[in-house]
Amino acid sequence: MRAFLTWILALGFFLAPTIARAVGNGDEGTGKRNDSTSASTPENGNPAKSNAAGNRDATPKPETPAQPAAPPPTLEDQVQELRNLVLTQSKELEETRAEVKEQQEKVRTLEQQLKSSNGASSDPAPVAASNPPDSTSTSTEAHVAEPPSSLAASHSNASGVPVAAGGAAVALPPQNEPATHPEVSPLQLKIGSAYITPVGFMDFTGVWRARNGGSGIGTNFAGIPYGGGGVFQANLSEFRFSMQNSRVGFRVDANVMGAAVLGYMEADFLGNNPTNVAVSSNSNTFRSRLYWVQVRKGAWELVGGQTWSLATPNRVGVSPLPADVFFSNNMDTNYQVGMVWARNPEFRVAYHLPEDKGAFAVALASPDQYMGGVNGSAAITLPACCSYFAGGQLDNGTTTLSPPNKAPDIIAKFALDPNSRIHFELGGIARFFQVYTQSTTTTHTATGGAGFVNLDLGITKELRFLTHNYWSDGGGRYIFGSAPDMVVRGDGSLSLVHSGSTMNGLEFTHRNYSLWAYYGAIFISRNVVTDADGCNIGWGYGPSSPGLTGCTAPSSGQNRIIQEPTVGFTKTFWKDPRFGALSLIGQYSYVTRNPWYVAPGNPLRGFSSMAWLDLRYTLPGSAPTLGKPGKE
Repeated sequence: MRAFLTWILALGFFLAPTIARAVGNGDEGTGKRNDSTSASTPENGNPAKSNAAGNRDATPKPETPAQPAAPPPTLEDQVQELRNLVLTQSKELEETRAEVKEQQEKVRTLEQQLKSSNGASSDPAPVAASNPPDSTSTSTEAHVAEPPSSLAASHSNASGVPVAAGGAAVALPPQNEPATHPEVSPLQLKIGSAYITPVGFMDFTGVWRARNGGSGIGTNFAGIPYGGGGVFQANLSEFRFSMQNSRVGFRVDANVMGAAVLGYMEADFLGNNPTNVAVSSNSNTFRSRLYWVQVRKGAWELVGGQTWSLATPNRVGVSPLPADVFFSNNMDTNYQVGMVWARNPEFRVAYHLPEDKGAFAVALASPDQYMGGVNGSAAITLPACCSYFAGGQLDNGTTTLSPPNKAPDIIAKFALDPNSRIHFELGGIARFFQVYTQSTTTTHTATGGAGFVNLDLGITKELRFLTHNYWSDGGGRYIFGSAPDMVVRGDGSLSLVHSGSTMNGLEFTHRNYSLWAYYGAIFISRNVVTDADGCNIGWGYGPSSPGLTGCTAPSSGQNRIIQEPTVGFTKTFWKDPRFGALSLIGQYSYVTRNPWYVAPGNPLRGFSSMAWLDLRYTLPGSAPTLGKPGKE
């Protein structure tokens, strides 16, 4: 604006003489005057005398000739005038720039004070009038609105500050100044309209067991070493270091046509290792854990992919996000005895109550006909007619995708979250089995089921109590495979096995410390059937009748009950989404298992003390809110 006024003034100086001459010539040619003007101008000398003379003598007298006009300003005068204006404006701009700099310093000082008062909270966004209102943008480029056409042209004043066509200084960030407040990068990457956030952590884990389980940093609870002096596993301890529990992954957030879309990928290094993995390089195998997409619009939600099973307890709602799922705070990568969980392909539909105070979800989960033999558990004993079921029609841990599953498992869950201190769940599972007896060309089917009731209760803001309870008829697969789903009768038909579990505990959090204590137990019912030759088979059987030959001996691996008390702690040294977190995690557990059959002279149970110590660095980053603060 100032520049515009400067050009107007300059134009006026150039045109003033010409206008003055034109006006003077016009007056002389017409001989006309405005009466009021002539009465107040000193053109005729003393106005009072002129009036008196006019009264005495009415005869008009010739007017006194007009005085010549002042000479027009020279070109040098006009240039000097413009210089004076430019110098004046330069001084004003220098003062304005100094004031802006002072205000910026005040803002930086206030930001530093706010950062100190918030402790480990993230930096507030820099305050600047030119900043865009979208605080979730992750672009490193400045978003500046296009100026109007009247301000398109600009120039620099004497101090080098850009000036718009109207004379106002254009606000620019200070140049060549020390970085008193370093810029913080965004906590997500942005591609198009989607945000990508890294997830994961680096773990360095040490584990010790009083008895040699031989299972790495994850415990096979159903296979705790059992026996007397003739078994080395029951008489030697084990120790090892590992990084296998380290995680790497990402999440993708976007709003698409009014729906919130979330993609999640997570992997670790607990895959099937080569037999020489511990000799030289420890090249652990990369393994997928989670890979799913969630779409939510309004109250409806769809989830598809490999995810935490809907049967796994939640800490809040029915979300598949790891932060919303309960899998204990333990360092044991197989978690806790009695915990119901699975990670497998699943399609889920959920409906949320207003304000997310509750939700109802139904899922179709990938099935598996399981006869035991995995995660330390013994397998069932099959009848003579159907020995080929093992590893073929029934999964015994030696097959991959051979079982002829009839239909997906159907899981339903109703969750209530009336407030932040209460989470309640009620749900069930339907399972479907089928086998084919080749000798009789007969198909046998069975339908099983399970139910669960879970409660997480905040006694105080820092202390939570939880109890998770599960009972099934053919649902042993969901208790970490510690129980079989069924046994097979002598004619090839199926008889389902009853099994259940409980997991109870307390979790206490105070500042940078977390303490927890859990107790878990698994119970597996006996299911003994008779083969065609009279031998005992199935699960939990004892010696067959005397005189029978060729019978399979009872197994001390067919468990009746497995128990585990656990205590642990986490000390967080620092935590901030800008640079991650560093934590120390410790756990101690004592596991026991009691088989259905104990051979004479052998101990009644197997047991082992176990301890973990883990140093963890969690990757930096924070999920975007996408316009919903607090809903990361």
